[in-house]
Amino acid sequence: MIISPKRIFYDRWAGRLLLALTIAGSLLVVIIAAGLYLRSRPILADYPLADLLFSSSWRPLRGEFGFFPFIAGTFWVTGTAVLIAVPLCLLTAIFLSEYCPPRVREGVKPLIDLLAGIPSVVFGIWGVLTIVPLIQERIAPFFGISSSGYTVLAAGVVLAIMVFPVIIHVCLEVLGSVRRGLREASLALGATRWQTVKKVVVRRAFPGIVAAVVLGVSRALGETMAVLMVAGNVARVPSSVFDPAYPLPALIANNYGEMLSIPLYDSALLFSALVLLAVVVFFNVVSRIVLVRVEKRIE
Repeated sequence: MIISPKRIFYDRWAGRLLLALTIAGSLLVVIIAAGLYLRSRPILADYPLADLLFSSSWRPLRGEFGFFPFIAGTFWVTGTAVLIAVPLCLLTAIFLSEYCPPRVREGVKPLIDLLAGIPSVVFGIWGVLTIVPLIQERIAPFFGISSSGYTVLAAGVVLAIMVFPVIIHVCLEVLGSVRRGLREASLALGATRWQTVKKVVVRRAFPGIVAAVVLGVSRALGETMAVLMVAGNVARVPSSVFDPAYPLPALIANNYGEMLSIPLYDSALLFSALVLLAVVVFFNVVSRIVLVRVEKRIE
């Protein structure tokens, strides 16, 4: 079959157009980072980077911009959410994939996916009305602690529920992609159903599970509204889950557009956005490296 020069021409230009669009999409992160860096240069020129990242003094009116409480608050809240979400999501995905009747699974999956469509402010209101009083009146007193309820734990619980659909959905797809022949071979050798799940299915799907957790953590790191409503927003490094926290997204959402007449305040907030972007990119790069090594080990 002879292909006309016109078709060859269109095919080449289609490939070049798709390549250009791919490169443009990939450069978006670089463009955003460059824009944030340019707007952050005034504060970077006046303060050493180490002082900005590791100082705990946040007094913009006095010209003190220490971001360590906000960075620590981000990791405290995200870490708490991950510790709550990952075991629950993984066990839920295993049940739906390996133990749940198909009819029940098809009925539950849309409900889980529905969580992803609920606005974050609704989660925040639910956290204020339910989680905060629960921590204030029941959980904190149980441990002999007096707390307002607006704590790392409250933000972590709300954030964990918000990342449930992301992690569960991806884990479910990954577990379902494991060949049925591997399960049958394990059962034929005398392994129990749980041993098959633990030693064969989860092991085979582990890289995908790691990818699901990375997606969930990336979502958690950038979440703003719900966390802002329940975290307490106190510029102090938390020492426990019953202390208030002030994550970087909440700092930006609370203050950007206000008090920008203060020298360097605008630059400081954009620097916090740059730090948040750097944390997310660093986490994703490290996770990708770990994922590649795990895949090689499994193969």
